Amino acid sequence: MKPGIHPEYRPVVFRDKAGDMAFLTRSTITSDQVVTWEDGNTYPVVDVEISSASHPFYTGKGRVVDTAGRVERFKQRYGRS
Repeated sequence: MKPGIHPEYRPVVFRDKAGDMAFLTRSTITSDQVVTWEDGNTYPVVDVEISSASHPFYTGKGRVVDTAGRVERFKQRYGRS
């Protein structure tokens, strides 16, 4: 790698406000906000709108769309006679 052209890769906390969850990982994203983590160290924090803690697919609260009914209605309206 060329020196001096890559962003700093460091620990960052991602915080999901809707799911009341936070996790520490490494990233190149920058943030002006900081938070004190469980280990006592201070890390930059990035607030996200949705994560696996609040997404309906992962929480099991997703809705099933009745696509078969839609297809049948389409075939009734525009299908060949």
